[in-house]
Amino acid sequence: MKYIEEFRDGELAKGLAAAIRQVASPERRYHFMEFCGGHTHAISRYGVTDLLPPNVRMIHGPGCPVCVLPIGRIDMAIRLALEAGVILCTYGDTLRVPASDGLSLLKAKSRGGDIRMVYSSADAVIIAQKNPEKQVVFFAIGFETTTPPTAVAIKQAQALGLKNFSVLCCHVLTPAAISNILESPEVRQWGTVPLDGFIGPAHVSTIIGSRPYEFFAEEYRKPVVIAGFEPLDVMQAVLMLVKQVNGARAVVENEFSRAVTRDGNVKAQNLVSELFELRRSFEWRGLNEVPYSALRIRKAFAGFDAERRFDIAYQSVPDNRACECGAILRGVKRPQDCKIFGTVCTPENPVGSCMVSSEGACAAHYTYGRYKDMDAVNA
Repeated sequence: MKYIEEFRDGELAKGLAAAIRQVASPERRYHFMEFCGGHTHAISRYGVTDLLPPNVRMIHGPGCPVCVLPIGRIDMAIRLALEAGVILCTYGDTLRVPASDGLSLLKAKSRGGDIRMVYSSADAVIIAQKNPEKQVVFFAIGFETTTPPTAVAIKQAQALGLKNFSVLCCHVLTPAAISNILESPEVRQWGTVPLDGFIGPAHVSTIIGSRPYEFFAEEYRKPVVIAGFEPLDVMQAVLMLVKQVNGARAVVENEFSRAVTRDGNVKAQNLVSELFELRRSFEWRGLNEVPYSALRIRKAFAGFDAERRFDIAYQSVPDNRACECGAILRGVKRPQDCKIFGTVCTPENPVGSCMVSSEGACAAHYTYGRYKDMDAVNA
């Protein structure tokens, strides 16, 4: 447990909380967005917000890859399973995301689709090897963290000469989403998102490094602190952000220096660049169409692109009207602001994507009871 227990130490947490209260000016309010769902999970699980002064507010961002996946992409995967008859492989959380016509991948499986949960892209390659008579499609989702393993799977399938393996690529890019939020803080149907700084993602940053965030600090004058996923990591990042705001500074600081460097994992970056190229546009839940925010497989590897192989097109589908996932992913609303949160929509019966994934803001708030604490405070 070394390098974990010391980042969950209660006494150290009290010390950090006291330091934040001391430096946070009572004359102003601080609004910091934790972009990554892993941070949202840690904040809810360990009650970090309870330790912060009332004028320091954490805003949940769109950093859960399952949550930002639009309905139309799930529909594409379902069509491949039910109509094209492929073996569809994907990660566990993706199976339960609600899609069109009351379906999900899990419900499509009950209708006869051969849909399998895998723990890695390599598992999908093995399934293709064992089922040469069937087409196997890996439904690939995630940010920069999970993109290199998908690239490795394609290279491995190529080396094995597999003609029955392809990828439905839905990998998205963190910097593009941050730009979208900063460039459009006012959302007509929801309101304005006040932002004073960001807690940068941990695992994503191990791949892309801290360099890409320097643009946001310089161009938008918003400080960024890259932080690990433990509670003390998050609290230290908040302290660093408060100090930057007080000093009218906007730079990138790396709290997670034990894993993140400025340049990141160059080998992984080169592999991704070899196999993938930018899409002109991609739809995100909560952000709508975001230019150059996702990846597609390059023409040189077109044989492994499920969209090309099966000639399947994307069709946008609106979210359930009762669901507030879009506003929650934008940071405009909190999970408890949704009328169906915790009643109609629960982890056992999710209506929106934010309740499906364990990293989703709604699931985190529901699981750890943070919304109950808020109700008690507001009573």
